[in-house]
Amino acid sequence: MPNSKVTTLGDLRRAVERGDIPRRSVHEEVRQNLIRKLRAGETLFPGIVGYDETVVPQLVNALLSRHNFILLGLRGQAKTRLLRALVTLLDDDIPVMPGCEINDDPLAPICGACRTRVATEGDGTPVAWLPRETRYVEKLATPDVTIADMVGDIDPIKAARSALQLSSELTMHYGLLPRANRGIFAVNELPDLAGKIQVGLFNILQEGDVQIKGYPVRLPLDVLMAFTANPEDYTARGKIITPLKDRIGSEIRTHYPAGRAEGMTITAQEAWLTRHESSLPAEVPAFVAEIVEEIAFQARQDRRIDKRSGVSQRLPISAIENVVSNAERRALITDEPVVVPRVTDIYAALPSITGKFEMEYEGELKGAEAIACELIRAAVANVADGYLGHLETRQVLEWFDLGGSLQLTDSTSAEDLLARTREVQGLTELTQAAGIPADASAPLLASGVDFVLEGLYAMKKIGRDDDRGYHATDTPVRRPAREAVLPDEMSMPAGDGKKKYYN
Repeated sequence: MPNSKVTTLGDLRRAVERGDIPRRSVHEEVRQNLIRKLRAGETLFPGIVGYDETVVPQLVNALLSRHNFILLGLRGQAKTRLLRALVTLLDDDIPVMPGCEINDDPLAPICGACRTRVATEGDGTPVAWLPRETRYVEKLATPDVTIADMVGDIDPIKAARSALQLSSELTMHYGLLPRANRGIFAVNELPDLAGKIQVGLFNILQEGDVQIKGYPVRLPLDVLMAFTANPEDYTARGKIITPLKDRIGSEIRTHYPAGRAEGMTITAQEAWLTRHESSLPAEVPAFVAEIVEEIAFQARQDRRIDKRSGVSQRLPISAIENVVSNAERRALITDEPVVVPRVTDIYAALPSITGKFEMEYEGELKGAEAIACELIRAAVANVADGYLGHLETRQVLEWFDLGGSLQLTDSTSAEDLLARTREVQGLTELTQAAGIPADASAPLLASGVDFVLEGLYAMKKIGRDDDRGYHATDTPVRRPAREAVLPDEMSMPAGDGKKKYYN
């Protein structure tokens, strides 16, 4: 029977007896829907990349086992997204008592008000339908969360308005956990909950019920519990209560992308790169996307950056958005038809990088911006070596060795950049190795040229000063102009009181 035709308790009872509407717990509901998706070969968690062989199988096992579980991982490892994706494993909607704060089952209500209503109205009791999106309740754990927030407490105002005794069950104020009844309740950063709040979760995890303060009544809630935590906090003494850990069925470890390709897929999926307001199409060269992603990998292995804090996947996402914005700014100023980021634009994205990692003592001494610049250079060197490392660069290097130099900035237009670099023999051929065709648009060619120059600098084959002046690595440092020297002074022996000059 379609849900639209089930409007009363009597209709619901008959539909359940015929088997048209199933009655099952949340754990069983998730399990059966998961089994159906597995048999059909459907994607279980859309948008989750890189976990197919690691995290997802463990999570599936936990759900098939009807476990409450916890996801352990550093920041930016899609823990919250995984939790919210669990909603797709719920039924489209379920029957509930209309107006009930805890989504009571009309066939087996647990709150006093709903039981009284069913006893009074019988099969004519109205039935409402709750969509699955509203059956997910999420709470960020903070030290100021109280047991009343999570479980509930006495509501004196409700008692006064209804002329009820405080001991009456009808004066309860339900917390988030009872309000998640017949759904999923997720707690982010579980160790941040105060110890007494963690104790308050014992019953729901083991016995499946909660006791609200001051009431001799238990509510047998039907809830799937899921948590997230940082591994260091979860295993640290005093952060998490051992009996609570013992009651969590499965402990699942998340991780950062295993390779650059996985990271690029996530970044492309999450980053905002389509800028409709400027009416300029954006084209991000592959090498720019690789370098931005490589920055995160370099940061995660840098000894000056705190490994316990981690380097979130939000770093490359924010960085690539800033990189495209700098390219967009240049395109608007120079009236270029397309937005094409360059490697130089990555240095302009430092504000989106420096705040994404915590530093150790050595890093703090050097400064976040200096370390970020070093990470970018290391990332450029790593990526450029893959594109250019096997190629002959002698012609370009000789041009610089013979005294050639280039002065470029991130605001140099594509046409101007190509005009300045046209005389460098072999430079255009190297851009083709980076995947830039010879007949590409000027902004794309300029991005390729910029990549080659920055790549050669990062690989220490040419030099570059702070204001983007490229030159040979052995270019002598310019000295102040020396005084004019008379011929007879140059011939005088040293130590006679006259100045000695050396060329």
